[in-house]
Amino acid sequence: MSKVYFIKNSEADYNQLGKDALELLKKIVSEDGHKFEKEVPIKVHFGEKGNKTFIPAKCYDETINYLKEIGVSPSYIETNVLYRGSRTTTELHIETAKSHGFTQIPILIADGDIGTEYDEIEINKEYIKKCKIGKGYGKFKQFIVMSHFKGHIAAGFGGAIKQLAMGFAARSGKLEQHSGISPVVDADKCISCGICANKCNFGAIQNQDTAVIDESKCIGCAGCIAVCPQGAIENTWGGSNFLEKLSEYAYGASKGKDIIYITFVHNITKDCDCSGTVMKPIVDNIGILAGKDPVALDTACLDLVQEKSGRNLFEKGRKSLMHAEKIGLGTMEYEIIEI
Repeated sequence: MSKVYFIKNSEADYNQLGKDALELLKKIVSEDGHKFEKEVPIKVHFGEKGNKTFIPAKCYDETINYLKEIGVSPSYIETNVLYRGSRTTTELHIETAKSHGFTQIPILIADGDIGTEYDEIEINKEYIKKCKIGKGYGKFKQFIVMSHFKGHIAAGFGGAIKQLAMGFAARSGKLEQHSGISPVVDADKCISCGICANKCNFGAIQNQDTAVIDESKCIGCAGCIAVCPQGAIENTWGGSNFLEKLSEYAYGASKGKDIIYITFVHNITKDCDCSGTVMKPIVDNIGILAGKDPVALDTACLDLVQEKSGRNLFEKGRKSLMHAEKIGLGTMEYEIIEI
């Protein structure tokens, strides 16, 4: 059974949420005898352009100031997204983050300019043998993963596990979780400009009447998705066992790392912060939870949301939790300790 620390807070006071997050961090540090390295990145989600319900930058101020006070150098860390949006490339990603107020500390995009730089982490699980994790994560031993608990169309919900699985994965790792290994070309959109073929480092794309991807050569880096000016290359989003792959990638992302997890159960929307639209919360704010076990933490968040709403919201995601427990990422058995 894992401990999950909880501060109840239903108010939309982001300064207070920041203080609560720090209190939980200090509690874990004290209870666990945690010793920080000199550099500790904070994994967050900057929110897609147009989204208004992501967790605001001011919620991280207290944690950032605390780390600096104790001699730790913090930074934000993320990877580029798979789909075409305001966070597809490093340049756009950082521009979006800064426009959303994330200017307090340096921003590290761990998988390179177009999401193609990664290390392979061997896990040899049921669906994934090697995880493609953003190369920039490899230099750090510790992380603080600060998540926003909300709905997600494919995963059921997004929380700590999804922050690990998608947030640490390079673009090819995201593609591997969502579907097969190769993107597809929409012939109606393709103008045969040749940009994708020129950018492909593996000779997997030929420029004929349209771009043609050779699946025998494609490594699934998905860089072509990022550089296509017409949006003609895309993921099919039709892969099987996505929920299990999500858990296995979370296992790979956290393998050999020392991580503290803090989750904001506020602004609980139907869809995730990757949606560039204005959404309304569907459940009242609950508070902040934290721990060292991402499976226990996500399970506690899900149970609290379902209890608060009186509905079986986001239940699809429980399958991912069950697989995560099965492969040894953590346990679904938890003890909530309210502070």
